[in-house]
Amino acid sequence: MGEIRDFYPFKLVIGILMSCIERRTELTDELIQHFGKPDYQSEDFEFNFTDYYAEEMGSHIRRFFISFEDLVAPDTLSDIKIETNRIEEGWAFGGKRKVNLDPGILSLSRFILATTKDNVHRIPLKKGIFGEVTLIYERHAFRDLPWTYADFRSEGNKKALDEIRKIYKEQLKALGKQGHS
Repeated sequence: MGEIRDFYPFKLVIGILMSCIERRTELTDELIQHFGKPDYQSEDFEFNFTDYYAEEMGSHIRRFFISFEDLVAPDTLSDIKIETNRIEEGWAFGGKRKVNLDPGILSLSRFILATTKDNVHRIPLKKGIFGEVTLIYERHAFRDLPWTYADFRSEGNKKALDEIRKIYKEQLKALGKQGHS
């Protein structure tokens, strides 16, 4: 029989899509109020992988990532997703979102996104939220899975996540934890 142990802490990462990028600082300040001090913010870059969000958010959508200094228990991901959904609602205008927040947790071996959408490869967490292993880390790089979203397959997204992973690895060392690589 295996020994039950507490989870080691994961790195909170939020992928952000915005059609009003001129308000980035305002949104970042709001996320800091909810999730604490950031330790990484990527540059924003054009989101041109799909037109899925165009009707709701417009055609000039930008993507960027923020990670937070405080590590989180992985079993809090659903609560984080519920909170980011509330934040999205607060940024909506005329019933349409101007911000899409994709919270995820990063370990040394994988990146897990939270979602409200069920699918065969998603695990129910709680309160209607599912977790999806979106990328795995092997042979010194993030690797796609058959269901990985097109933008998360991009080198820009992977580069940002790799920078965040380096920060996280140093945090684990400072805590005397190895994590799972």
